[in-house]
Amino acid sequence: MERRQDIALGLIFVGLGIAAAWMATSYSGAGGTYPMVLGVILTLLGGAVALRSIRTGSDAVRPLIDAPVKMITAVVIAAIFVALVVPLGFYTSSFLLMLALPIALGFRQGVYALIVALVFMTVVYLVFSV
Repeated sequence: MERRQDIALGLIFVGLGIAAAWMATSYSGAGGTYPMVLGVILTLLGGAVALRSIRTGSDAVRPLIDAPVKMITAVVIAAIFVALVVPLGFYTSSFLLMLALPIALGFRQGVYALIVALVFMTVVYLVFSV
């Protein structure tokens, strides 16, 4: 069952990625570049999931969620992020999200989390503002 599910999910992501990239071609100017790149990335990752499952998949049943507490923690932090976007702004909220989420999920190397958050915010600023 797992193998068929992974193949189907991978192919769904391939289809969504192709559709997103195709729709982005109709955007005027450079406005379609970012959604097109995201569509291509989604297509590639979906294809990788499907190919990996074809090559090494098993039919063993697996649990839907391995760590339900961590999933609930991530959902709560995501909700807090959404609530903070308006009062703090997108960049500040995103930076706090990038710091809080890894630490809340068990990553204990704060310096690395800070470096990743700074690099992520630099990339987000360059993509959305420059």
